[in-house]
Amino acid sequence: MLQSACLRQTHQIKSRHAALPRASTRTEPQPSLPFFLSQNHHYSFSKISTFTEGTNFSILKTMTTETTSTPDPNTNPAPTPNPNPSSLIHPRREPFEHGLLPIPKLIFPDPTPTLIQLKQQLSTHNRVSSSLLADSLQISTDHARLILDTLASVLHSDSDPLVKARPDEVDSVGADLRDLILFLYIQSYKKLLPRTHKDAAAVADVWPSTSAFDGYLSALSPLQLVRSNSRRPSQADEEAHQLSYLKKHMANILSLLAEPVEGEGEGEGEGEREREKSLWFVLSMEGFEHLGFLLQFGDKGSEVVTLSQAAPFFANSDPDMPAAPAPATQVHDWISQNIASALEHITERISSKENGPANSSDFDVAMTDACTSSIKTSPGARGSCFIEGISKLSFVKQPSDLKGSSSVKVLNCHDSILYILAPLRYATIYGCSDATIVLGAVGKAVRVEHCERVHVITAAKRVCISNCRECVFFLGVNQRPLMVGDNHKLQVAPYNTFYSELEEHMADVGIDATINRWDETLALGVVDPHDSLSHPAGVPDVQAEPVARVDPDQFTNFLIPNWFGAESPGSTKDNPFQLPEAYLASQQRNIKNLGETKKLLREAPLEENQKRELSSALHLLFKDWLYGNNYLNSCFSSLV
Repeated sequence: MLQSACLRQTHQIKSRHAALPRASTRTEPQPSLPFFLSQNHHYSFSKISTFTEGTNFSILKTMTTETTSTPDPNTNPAPTPNPNPSSLIHPRREPFEHGLLPIPKLIFPDPTPTLIQLKQQLSTHNRVSSSLLADSLQISTDHARLILDTLASVLHSDSDPLVKARPDEVDSVGADLRDLILFLYIQSYKKLLPRTHKDAAAVADVWPSTSAFDGYLSALSPLQLVRSNSRRPSQADEEAHQLSYLKKHMANILSLLAEPVEGEGEGEGEGEREREKSLWFVLSMEGFEHLGFLLQFGDKGSEVVTLSQAAPFFANSDPDMPAAPAPATQVHDWISQNIASALEHITERISSKENGPANSSDFDVAMTDACTSSIKTSPGARGSCFIEGISKLSFVKQPSDLKGSSSVKVLNCHDSILYILAPLRYATIYGCSDATIVLGAVGKAVRVEHCERVHVITAAKRVCISNCRECVFFLGVNQRPLMVGDNHKLQVAPYNTFYSELEEHMADVGIDATINRWDETLALGVVDPHDSLSHPAGVPDVQAEPVARVDPDQFTNFLIPNWFGAESPGSTKDNPFQLPEAYLASQQRNIKNLGETKKLLREAPLEENQKRELSSALHLLFKDWLYGNNYLNSCFSSLV
């Protein structure tokens, strides 16, 4: 029955292979189409080739007879995408923003045949453990575990066993093979371009040479970024590039998810019909849902719709009956048309902003003065909140201020103290300098990139630090901190603060206070192949600069003001992460010394005028300390 259903659906569309809609105005060479998308040919199954180095990607053999059959007028037309913005297709940004790993062995020159071979090799395993992955890719067990941890942080389904696994269960639980294959495929996104490359097609396929957001930040230091009058590319620009990448590579991506089903093919001989056994490539509803790792429907705070609910060939399927698989060609046509529609909508939106009346919220903020009007905070698309352009201020965000946003992006903030005291899934800090940024509880991933002289305090599942200078990180993290790119003079220290709702927020997002791997940093080398502008092609990789631990004698607690006093609803009274012995001993010495100093001052046999002189001297030293640490404006602004 399954074969018959597949054959009927395939027969309806096999005579229709219209040209696909154009994704964008950018001219790009298209990758070779897989077997199931070649036009004007009838295919018979020949063999599944064994992929070895140097062999071409070839699964089906084209019959020598080319058919020129005309489309059947009774054939149903391809589904038309809904142009309504609330139902547009969008890329899931998490895999591209938090899921790229600069591990050379994951950057495949031609990922499709390599991953098909890997899929065949692991086909007897529904889930892939770290040891199996290490053997298959010939990588270290540390890198294999890093892949599983990173994949878990960007998966689209929170019900996946890998997401729910405790740290000591991750290796045995493993990753779903299809999710792993898609994760490995997109590691070729933003490839490093060799300087001597002569292949124009490969040159045109380099990312992020067209990824303006990453490229702009890579080209400028944080302070240069502040002083620049150039316009930073918008998130819409970045989304358009991600959609263009997915549309260009969707045929290959589908070939990694498709499965062959035996059926009856039809061809036209000399005046009579020929029938022969063929294999049609189809996607089951379960396999189709794995595309949710890369794509989703829903925008502007609307509920995310699963792909199978949005797709006409799986919509309203009977839950008691398995849905018939859809031909891979039909899936490809439908996704390509939806992506084209989304790209058209993005282009119109960008054009209307550029040609329409000026709106202060559409432009980047100049950091020349400290004023409240220079702050730009706004809820972004699909659950993101942007905090941008804060300078010489103290800034606070509580859960009620985020309006349901599950992720935060802090951009271009300088000489400020930022408190983002909320449970989050993702947090990103870009291009900040001379600031202290306190993030509440981040359950998926934190990424800090292109920052200078910034102190970051966070309780998080994992953190990635890229291309930063002279920064200090006070961490409560369940996974090893990842160091990527060209970092200099970085320091790490254990978590050093708390606020009243911290433990509740940590429980909400799944952070375990009994695990803190703050000092177990993992460096992946100076050259990041996903960042071609920071490190030009041809620069050899060198050993990363080691990360230093903060001296325990220099370690201090960071006090978060209690703005709500007794009305604060939380129950956290102290740092939930246990301090290492050396830091705890230093803290206790500091507390003891402070108590003794207070006692000496109280008991000192001083005249009233001498007490006034001492008090004035202490206030003067404290004021100098405030000026020296750029905290004076922040303290005053918090009282405004």
